[in-house]
Amino acid sequence: MAYRNVILGIESSCDDTSASIIADGVKLSNITANQEVHELYGGVVPELASRAHQKNIIPVVSVALKQAGMSISDVNAIGYTKGPGLMGSLLVGSSFANGLGIGLDIPLIEVNHMQGHVLAHFIQELNETKDVPKFPFLCLTVSGGHTQILKINSYFDFEVLGETQDDAAGEAFDKSAKIMGLPYPGGPHIDRLAAEGNANRFDLPMSKMPGFQFSFSGIKTAFLYLIRDGIKENENFIEENKADLAASLQKAIIDTLMAKLKRAVKETGIKEVAIAGGVSANKGLRSRLEELSIKNSWKLFIPPFEYCTDNAAMIGITAYYQFLSGNFSGEYTPPTARLKL
Repeated sequence: MAYRNVILGIESSCDDTSASIIADGVKLSNITANQEVHELYGGVVPELASRAHQKNIIPVVSVALKQAGMSISDVNAIGYTKGPGLMGSLLVGSSFANGLGIGLDIPLIEVNHMQGHVLAHFIQELNETKDVPKFPFLCLTVSGGHTQILKINSYFDFEVLGETQDDAAGEAFDKSAKIMGLPYPGGPHIDRLAAEGNANRFDLPMSKMPGFQFSFSGIKTAFLYLIRDGIKENENFIEENKADLAASLQKAIIDTLMAKLKRAVKETGIKEVAIAGGVSANKGLRSRLEELSIKNSWKLFIPPFEYCTDNAAMIGITAYYQFLSGNFSGEYTPPTARLKL
């Protein structure tokens, strides 16, 4: 098949090196190299992440092209993550993309990582037409670094209705998991244990932030005190109550997210609802959203697991829509670690 618009997407915002080929809005490949070294440290070590990106980026791009049945000369434009993320990691991806783009004399497109998470809902699969959200729609973005409710008016018009004022939901999951002695990343371990536990066993407080704003530092602190006091009474408190602790924590975080999302739907009148970001892979969150969508007649969009975590296909699809509108980057500018939507 002949494609008119072939985009090479490159994602390197944190510890995953990823490359993807998006052709006329269809994903032909999406290759990611993970960095297991960070498990030894209980979190991402920025210097180790940037070194691994340097080692992985050329092989990842080569495999993405090969899997798509493309050569580098078939690529019409390169989209890459400008931010937000770890500066060292972003520099590897942006420098590689710009060097390659200049060498090929093709357009370069800067992509906001969080915009990519949202627009992942528009990725089409080969030989399959997928239903996509209609504008405007609401999107709950939940990750290790971000928690936001967005009103998506178009591919490029994102309105932030509310966001976390301190910790993100994903950070609360990971840090609470670390308190329990669970491996990094802790979120998936909490999710697995929660499925076996009693979510009403331990009462954790929900923050009372105004409007659509979030706060998760209080839940995290309350969980720390719960563990501390439990260990004082029983040194085996965590081990004997792992599932109930995980379920109670997950319930408190999801309750907080759902309360704000329900309010956003009610106040905007928008019933097309999507979720995006790494925490959208959480099975407990997905299940609660599905229950609410049935109860309240929402049209719900949940991304495939492949597009929940950081990946280049979401960068490629965002660059694809920017390419169609002629929104190219000019002279190279450094990435921005705290890039806003």
